[in-house]
Amino acid sequence: MERERFPVPGPRHRLAPSILSADFARLGEEVERVVDAGCDLVHVDVMDNHYVPNLTIGPMVCEAIRPRAAVPIDVHLMVKPVDALVPLFAKAGADLISFHPEASDHVDRTLSLIREHGCRAGLALNPATPLHHLDHVMDRLDLILVMSVNPGFGGQSFIPAALDKIAAIRRRIDHHAEVTGRTIWLEVDGGIKPNNIRAVADAGADTFVAGSAIFGAADTDGGYRGVVSRMRAALANAGLAGRAA
Repeated sequence: MERERFPVPGPRHRLAPSILSADFARLGEEVERVVDAGCDLVHVDVMDNHYVPNLTIGPMVCEAIRPRAAVPIDVHLMVKPVDALVPLFAKAGADLISFHPEASDHVDRTLSLIREHGCRAGLALNPATPLHHLDHVMDRLDLILVMSVNPGFGGQSFIPAALDKIAAIRRRIDHHAEVTGRTIWLEVDGGIKPNNIRAVADAGADTFVAGSAIFGAADTDGGYRGVVSRMRAALANAGLAGRAA
């Protein structure tokens, strides 16, 4: 299925606010506000109360915010099984779709399915998910998403051990880029805040999901624009200088 997509964002560090922490009573406005504040993607967390212990949103919400999001929509499927939802979210306007290897009986097939529906494909790794799931699918990946909390709920604290995992995946991505010339994004989700985003970037991440840190920002602290500016400032000299975006 072919349809026009948004271009890939240009900055070497990309901010992806998770609407899981937004005010759902005015979700369209919330999406417009974070885009206006300078964010590069809109992150949509999809939970099924089966693979993870929470129930969030479906393709209808993605479709509803698509006209309000003047940036790519980054869908993270925390569901099992996963394949049936891929075409529905692609049709609803997703630009990137990530899923967990534990949720698919055939990871390579699911990655191919995402790409066949015109989206960029990602694999999401929980804190205890081993890296061997990446061994034979790097050529299918546009994105690797590292969970720095156990998935299911927003507002959790960053798990420090994720830094070593991020660094190990960065080495794999860099080697893959040297061999193939293909760039894979390294996204991190969970507990990202202005005071730790620099360490996450120094470990090798280039894309950062932040929910409560952005949507919970008080107007007295500059609101969404203020927290985005503080994150950009923290990232200004982070350790990806010289790497491809």
